[in-house]
Amino acid sequence: MKFKRIFVLILDSLGVGEASDANDYGDTGCNTLKHIVENYDVFIPNLKKMGFLNTINMDDNPNVEAYYTIAKPTNIGKDSISGHYEIIGLESKNPFKSFAPYAFPLDLLDTIEKTIGRRLIGNKVASGESILNELGDRHINYGSLIIFTSGNSTLEIAAHEDIIPVSKLYNYCEIIRKITQKDEWRVARVIARPFSGKNGKYKFTNDRKDYTLKPSKKSVLNYLKDNDYSVISIGKLNDIVDGEGITKVIKSSSTNIDTINKMTDIMSKNFTGVCITNLSEFDTSFGHKKDIQGYATAIEELDVEIPLILNKLNNDDILIITADHGNDPTFPNSNHTRENVPVIIFGRNFKSPKKLPVLESMADIGATIAENFGVNAPNIGNSFLDQLK
Repeated sequence: MKFKRIFVLILDSLGVGEASDANDYGDTGCNTLKHIVENYDVFIPNLKKMGFLNTINMDDNPNVEAYYTIAKPTNIGKDSISGHYEIIGLESKNPFKSFAPYAFPLDLLDTIEKTIGRRLIGNKVASGESILNELGDRHINYGSLIIFTSGNSTLEIAAHEDIIPVSKLYNYCEIIRKITQKDEWRVARVIARPFSGKNGKYKFTNDRKDYTLKPSKKSVLNYLKDNDYSVISIGKLNDIVDGEGITKVIKSSSTNIDTINKMTDIMSKNFTGVCITNLSEFDTSFGHKKDIQGYATAIEELDVEIPLILNKLNNDDILIITADHGNDPTFPNSNHTRENVPVIIFGRNFKSPKKLPVLESMADIGATIAENFGVNAPNIGNSFLDQLK
C-alpha cells in the first residue's frame, strides 16, 4: 500500500473542454472552466498552483505543486451516473433516456398517476426553485405532485413537506423508479425533491434523495469493502451506486462549503481506505441555471478552502480532484455537456509533481485506487500509481 487514505473530490460538472465525441451530443465547442474564466476574472491562486487552470489547454507548468492532467470520458452519456460509474470502474454502454426538450410522454405520466393515485403537474424542463415558485401554490391547493426534468436523464418529483410527508414522497419515488426500469422510460435517476416555504417563496430542503439502478457489476468500491477497507461517501455517490460498496454514508448539504466541512471532519478521523465527496452545488445551482458569475464565485470559494483541505492531509494521504461531466453555463440550454475532466493529484511527499499524460478514461482513477490498496481491479481503466513519485 502506497497511500493509507485517498480522498477524491468531485467538482460536479466542472469539465475542461469538449470530449472527442462531443459532436455526437451536440456539444461542439463546450468548455466549462475555460468559458467561466473568459467571462469572469477568477482569482484562484491555490488551485492555480496545483495546475488546475493548465488543464484547459494541457500546457506545461514547471512550478506546479501537484500532478495534473485530464481524463477522457468513455462511458455513454453525460449524466452523473455515467461519470461516477466510470470513475469507480463501471462500464456503461447502454444509454439512459433523456426527455429534453419536451419532458415526459403522456403514456408515462398516465402510468404514474394511475399507479400512485395522484395527479401530476409541471412536466417540463426546469432547474432550481423556479418551478417551485411557478407551481408551488397550485401544488399546495390541490396536492398534485410537481414533475420535471433537469434536461438530462432525470425524473424529479417535488412536494411540499407540509402537504406530503417526506417519507411518503420517498415511497412515491420508489414506485416511480420501478416503473421507469422499462426500456422506453429508462431514466438514470428518479429524484425526490422535498421543499418548504410559503407564499411563493419556496426552497428545496436538504432531504433530496436519488433513486438509481443497482450496478450490474462490482466496482472498485465493492472490492475495497470486501477487503475491509473504509469506503466513505459524502454526497450523492451512495445514491448513485444504491449503497453498493459503501461502508459509511454522510449526507451532503446543498452548499459546497458545508459539504467541504463534512469532508474535513472526516479527514480528522483515523481510517484506511477512500473518501469520495461530491460538490453538487456547481451543477445544480450554477451550471443548470447558466449562472456564470455564480459558478465563478463558487470556484473562488473552493480555492479559499484548499489550504485547509491540504493541511488536513497526512504524509501518507493523497487528494484527487476531478469532475464527472461538464455543464458549460455559456451554452444555450441547461443540459450537461460532454467534456473531458480535470485530474489533480496532491500529496505531501511528492518530489517532482508535473503534468501527466492524458488519461484515456476516467476509470484510470478507480484503477489507481485498486492498485494502491491491492484489491481486484475493475475491467476498465489503467492505473497511474507508478507515476506518482
